[in-house]
Amino acid sequence: MSPSPLAALDPGRSKCGLVRSDARHQCIEEALILSPAACLATLARWQQHGGLRAVVLGNGTSSRHWQTQLAELGLRVELVDERGTTLAARQRYWELWPPLGWWRLIPPGLRLPPRELDDLAAQLLLERWLQRRLPRSPGALGA
Repeated sequence: MSPSPLAALDPGRSKCGLVRSDARHQCIEEALILSPAACLATLARWQQHGGLRAVVLGNGTSSRHWQTQLAELGLRVELVDERGTTLAARQRYWELWPPLGWWRLIPPGLRLPPRELDDLAAQLLLERWLQRRLPRSPGALGA
């Protein structure tokens, strides 16, 4: 059996974070913030074009609904604790995109990233499941 990518999903009511690793789980190849419908369509497309080993899913309040939908796509689901991912995503944002200029003078706990962090939360879920950090490929760096 050849290696297959993993996906991770940080589910939300209006938007979801979604990431996909490379086949050997060495880096994040795609990182997206999508509506729930677009997220499901993207997962279906990824499954059709090369398959996914599994989808790592945060175990929050909407996880049962997502487990059902992912099972209907034939995707294996791995649940992971999503507590604290929002704050950790904020920290990871500043690691990936260090502050420049006067932003460096603001204490880290007071800095608010200039964009949504759902994709970073999904990445953190995948990293928790793998028990290691993953770099982002240049094409997955995003905004």
